[in-house]
Amino acid sequence: MKQPTIAIVDYGLGNVTSVCTALQDLGYRKTEITSSPTRLRGADIAVLPGVGAFSSCLQSLVRAGLSDALQTFVIENHKPILGICVGMQLMGTSSTELGTHAGLGWLNGRVDKITPSGGLPVPHVGWNEVTTTSEAQPLQSVFDRRHFYFDHSFAYLRETDSSVAVADYGGPICAMIAHENILGVQFHPERSQVNGLKFFRRFVEWAISC
Repeated sequence: MKQPTIAIVDYGLGNVTSVCTALQDLGYRKTEITSSPTRLRGADIAVLPGVGAFSSCLQSLVRAGLSDALQTFVIENHKPILGICVGMQLMGTSSTELGTHAGLGWLNGRVDKITPSGGLPVPHVGWNEVTTTSEAQPLQSVFDRRHFYFDHSFAYLRETDSSVAVADYGGPICAMIAHENILGVQFHPERSQVNGLKFFRRFVEWAISC
C-alpha cells in the first residue's frame, strides 16, 4: 500500500513533535510538521493538535493562513482530519472559554467549561476510561473501554450530535466526535502510550479508506 502523506498542522500551539514522532515510529515515514498552507492542501491526511485557550489557537490559525487551507482540505476536498484536544474543539460552532468565540463550524457542537460533580478538580488531568457508542465503528476495537490521557478544562456538551464516545469525570464528558471525514478526540493519544499508538494506527487505516 502506498504510504499516505500526513501533515501535522503547526500553528505554534500544539504538541506537534510528539504527534509526528508517534506516527513516524508506527512506520508512517511521510509524516511532516508544517505551517505551510500549500503543503497542507497537498497532504492526504491532516492532524490538528491544540494546546491552550480556544481563542488563541483560532487566532493563530487565521494569522498563519491555515484556517482557509483547512477549510479547503476538510470541506471542499473532503480529506480526513484528526483534531486533538483544542484541535477537536476548534471544529465546532463555538466556545465559551474566555468569552464567546466562533469555531471553524465543521460540526454542530458548543464547547463549555466542564463542571464535574463530587468536588473533582478542574482541569481534568490524568488517565480515564473511554466508552464508545455503536457509531464509533470502525475505531471501536481500539477505543472502547481503553484508558487515555486527558488534560483539559473545556469540552463539547454531551448533546452534540457528533459525539461517539464519552469519559466519566463526575459526569459524562464528550471524548470523541466523528462525522464523515472528520474525527476528533478530547484526550491526547500522543501521551497515551500503547493505547495511543494503537489509536493512531487505526486512525490512519480509517483515513486511508475514506
